[in-house]
Amino acid sequence: MDAYCVDFEAIDGTMLAVVGGKAANLGELTRAGLPVPQGFCVTTDAYRAVAVADELASTTPENARRTLLETAVPQEIRDAIVTAYRKLGDGTPVAVRSSATAEDLPFASFAGQQDTFLNVVGEDAVVDAVRRCWASLWTDRAVSYRETNGIDHTTTYLAVVVQRMVQSAVSGVMFTANPVTGKRDQIVIDASPGLGEAVVSGAVNPDHFVVDGSEIVERRLGDKKFVIRSLPGGGTEHVEVGEPCLTDGQIHALAVLGRKVQQHYGAPQDTEWAIDADGELHLTQARPITTLFPLPDNPDGGAHVYFCFSLAQGLERPITPMGRAAFREISKSAFEIVIGDPQSKSYVEAGERIFFDATKVLQSKVGREFVTRLLGVMEARSSEVLRGLFDDPRFAITTSSPMPAVKRVLRLARRFHAPVTVMKALADPEKAARNAVKMEQEVLDKAAALSIEQALRDCTVPVLPRLAPTALVGFALLWLVSKVVKTRPGELQTVLRGLPNNITTEMDMAMWDLAQEIRRDPVALQQFQNGERPAALDKFLAKWGHRAVAEIDLGLPRWSDDPTHVIGVVRNLLRLEDENAYPDVVFARGAAEAEAMIETLARRARGRGWFVRFALRRTRLLAGLREYPKYLIITLFGALRKRIAEGGAQLVADGRLDSADDVFFLNFEEMRSTQGDLRSLVAQRREVYDREMRRRHIPRVLLSDGTEPEAVHNGVAAEGDLVGTPASAGTVTGIARVVMDPVGAHLEPGEILVAPSTDPGWTPLFLTAGGLVMEMGGANSHGAVVAREYGIPAVVGVREAVTRIKTGERITVDGSTGAITAVADSPVEVS
Repeated sequence: MDAYCVDFEAIDGTMLAVVGGKAANLGELTRAGLPVPQGFCVTTDAYRAVAVADELASTTPENARRTLLETAVPQEIRDAIVTAYRKLGDGTPVAVRSSATAEDLPFASFAGQQDTFLNVVGEDAVVDAVRRCWASLWTDRAVSYRETNGIDHTTTYLAVVVQRMVQSAVSGVMFTANPVTGKRDQIVIDASPGLGEAVVSGAVNPDHFVVDGSEIVERRLGDKKFVIRSLPGGGTEHVEVGEPCLTDGQIHALAVLGRKVQQHYGAPQDTEWAIDADGELHLTQARPITTLFPLPDNPDGGAHVYFCFSLAQGLERPITPMGRAAFREISKSAFEIVIGDPQSKSYVEAGERIFFDATKVLQSKVGREFVTRLLGVMEARSSEVLRGLFDDPRFAITTSSPMPAVKRVLRLARRFHAPVTVMKALADPEKAARNAVKMEQEVLDKAAALSIEQALRDCTVPVLPRLAPTALVGFALLWLVSKVVKTRPGELQTVLRGLPNNITTEMDMAMWDLAQEIRRDPVALQQFQNGERPAALDKFLAKWGHRAVAEIDLGLPRWSDDPTHVIGVVRNLLRLEDENAYPDVVFARGAAEAEAMIETLARRARGRGWFVRFALRRTRLLAGLREYPKYLIITLFGALRKRIAEGGAQLVADGRLDSADDVFFLNFEEMRSTQGDLRSLVAQRREVYDREMRRRHIPRVLLSDGTEPEAVHNGVAAEGDLVGTPASAGTVTGIARVVMDPVGAHLEPGEILVAPSTDPGWTPLFLTAGGLVMEMGGANSHGAVVAREYGIPAVVGVREAVTRIKTGERITVDGSTGAITAVADSPVEVS
């Protein structure tokens, strides 16, 4: 193998560092016997010979580009390129494309971030195109993309692919899974006459086809305004056209090729293809689809519905390995207590997040009603998505009788003495609240005598059935009052203001007291402003330091480990000058409004006023206890975290970890292992965790075939809506900003970018955009790909978008239906 040039036939997937992502894939496909046009790769050794990555990374992108463009290509490298080019045939037209070592990776596509030069003819032209590809590694957009994806500039090198041009009659892109809905068994094809660059760049609205199995389930012809075609002497031209471009036979042939590519890699692929004038099909590129959410393991291969517990708890971020290990133990206890099966497979993980298999719930009439009603209160959008699956025949009801559920509830009530708990709470709510508080020390004492895993199993889930009846009876009384007296919207919610016996409110008031104490003490205030820790802060942390942001993850630091969040909140509280807005004043005012509302409703109830007063006052004393089970679990987590940290310190002392906190990237078994260096395992897991931290979109509900139901186009656009092609799922409402040229454009965070089309130079604007609307382009154009990677809703191919949408207009973009709806009647100009 030449140090500077290597043919596709000699390249395989292990050579990423030498040939970059694109060339590694083309080599793999060539060796697999797939129809890849002949070509070679100019290796990263050639790039290194003309570029010093550390020096380029330390200057501006403009200077880095200039350096590479002005540096002469060494004669030895030039000779290697010319020799390899001549093997393709004298004067052969070629495509010259970048192939970075951080490109076409499973977690970052780098779609269009470096340059491509088409129909390059002649030795000098090829050498010059290679040099321009090198320089394109340092475009502003490529630098921004690497920074967004946490990729180090100094470790990224560029190889260059030189590949025989296919004089395409028709070409385009093909995804072997649906990139918008996530469905793994659908193949999505965008096609246009001429060269595929028109489709990839989003310069045309392509013909769009979806193949499901052996059936073409969707076909939509685009309004292709022009095609890009090769010129005989080199370069390209734009030619206006407007006819359909693929036959059904060609669509099915593409689908067969796509399945072969996916089978080779064992994962869904984003491919580029071309069909020449003789009807021969060519594969010009393949890379992993980077935006698909990973699927949970599915041993039985059947249809399953997975509900994201992480997201329902407000966690978009991944959960650490130790945090997930803790939940695995907790789930065993939950399944043993609730369904009598500690080995249930209903707990699953995907994307470093926690899901529960809700299939059996949907197949039970009682389960459907109970879970969707419960989620309707806790996480309403998830409830809507699950309800949308009720008519799916794969999840039809198989258990109609309520008796299994009734027996289970009665068994739980008997086991945890729920009727007695309810009666005691009704008779003496103050004592019920005091008994709940006493459980904290009871739980901690019990856990101290158990292993960490046993404590998680025995001291977490049982807390809920012991305490829940006390809080639930409060809400039950609230419901009974709604049946006794006619209430207006919001009146019953008023009764729940300023609730006593709410541990979360107690913590918030303690934080306010901390701010007031610091405000009143000049010495403490000075310490606080200087970044020191006054005694008042340590006192607060002694009581509340086991709490944290994202605290259900046992692997994340508690406030006592890192009080940064507390300090930030206290700083904000110290800025509060309006006494009417003081938290204690607001709380007291809410409590007074609640008492006044109780009297109002009691008077309205007339002869039943005594019951309304009785019920609602008990509601106020008991409903606040709904926060206490979680508080007890988090308190337990705090104690267990200290024990785990001690284990981490011992592993550091043994030379097996670099930092005690690294222990949270292990599981319990690994933590207790007695041999082996654990540092490489931790490094691998941190890399995966950090990558998942950058994931922008997490599905609320995920099906086992990859479909994200929330992203499926089930709706119908309303009359008057602008409609385009769904390109990135999700819905956003915001201010539109029409941008015709990205140079100098400014986009406020959350604004919706409306553009005629986008090439890679536009993508830095995606960093602050709340959504994207494109007049041109298909769901597989690079703008749509990057929008999905950045997790912003996008609709493309919207005719007259830049003229019908005005800057300053408030619009809703639905990336699942393709609809753009005006929210306000009249636009407001934004400068």
